Amino acid sequence: MPKANYMLQLNVKNETSRLRAVVLGSAVNNGPTPTAEEAYDPKSLEHILAGTYPVEEDMVKEMEAFNKVFQKYDVKVFRPEMIENYNQIFTRDIGFVIDDVFIKANILPDRNRELDAIQYVIDQINPAKVVRPPENVHIEGGDVMLWNDYIFIGTYKGSDYKDYITARTNMQGVQYIKDLFPHKIVKEFDLVKSKLEARDNALHLDCCFQPVGTNKGIIYKSGFREEADYVYLVKLFGKENLFHITRDEMYHMNSNVFSIAPDVVVSEKNFTRLNNWLREQGFTVEEIPYAEIAKQEGLLRCSTLPLIRD
Repeated sequence: MPKANYMLQLNVKNETSRLRAVVLGSAVNNGPTPTAEEAYDPKSLEHILAGTYPVEEDMVKEMEAFNKVFQKYDVKVFRPEMIENYNQIFTRDIGFVIDDVFIKANILPDRNRELDAIQYVIDQINPAKVVRPPENVHIEGGDVMLWNDYIFIGTYKGSDYKDYITARTNMQGVQYIKDLFPHKIVKEFDLVKSKLEARDNALHLDCCFQPVGTNKGIIYKSGFREEADYVYLVKLFGKENLFHITRDEMYHMNSNVFSIAPDVVVSEKNFTRLNNWLREQGFTVEEIPYAEIAKQEGLLRCSTLPLIRD
């Protein structure tokens, strides 16, 4: 038999190298506003109760603006197949790529259908390079941050892990990645969680930290339960290379931007302070509206699943 020719040769080693292929979520047929009981995070709950939860039309527009930026940079964009009345915006939760391996996340059980909706993409990958962790391993893409030889992973070490629907990656998840990539330096970060106050909830690592460019980063100091974890990043990157965001900027998800290249960052148009800093550092900032999607405690990085970078 001839060797199967898989179209997608995965390669993701960091957060910022030139992007070539990505899965971008979809807000089409997003379904009704969830009830308070159905909310997965405190920020969504806040907007459900206030009557300000985003409507589909606005979210579709925001995602289309994101898509246009990808087209401008000639990035191959895959979209999930539509599931009726279902939120498919946050593809980062359902899987992620490290090096040339696609890792399916063990997500909240009722979100499994989201993986089915991108099965046509997974079918284009060499099946030997697609893995699914065992059931006791919880790990989501928002907690996994690649920086060349390093893999940073957000977790929650509190004994009440199981009581927090916002605690998405456990220590078994960290160990699983260590075993899968023994040649990498895997460093976990204990994140602050809250079911009730979105301003004190680092849902994923990318809610309080993300590298940009080749040696810089955006960081929220109070997102880390242990100061030592914060200090680790300061030592690694250098304090002068880190943009420190405020509690309010963390709430609006300023660290959840997305890099298309080492010098190109897609950001929300209201992130004035951050966007000015990025430009001062020499970045091209592609500003788009994304404030409605942000109400669900997710932003630009959360809506993407990079498959191929240079």
